[in-house]
Amino acid sequence: MQTHDELIETLMRRPGVQNEVERLEREEFALLDLLLKARHEAGLSQAQVADRMGTQAPAVARLERALATGRHSPSVATLRKYARACGKRLFVDLKD
Repeated sequence: MQTHDELIETLMRRPGVQNEVERLEREEFALLDLLLKARHEAGLSQAQVADRMGTQAPAVARLERALATGRHSPSVATLRKYARACGKRLFVDLKD
């Protein structure tokens, strides 16, 4: 039986897995980093962000977790609410 680290190493050798991890790192992880940075700079907990968004803390936790796993892409409206809750504005930029 493989250890966790050995399993990860084995999986990362598969082209499809490596490509997906790289995609997540470029897209979802970058977005998650920006959102978490905004929340931390604002000195807010997930519950405080949720209150400002007009939702519940588990919804904010799910949003952050969804970006970390790449299983769900939040709507622009949700991202805008999160940004506003942290005292920020959302900008979208398309690059080559």
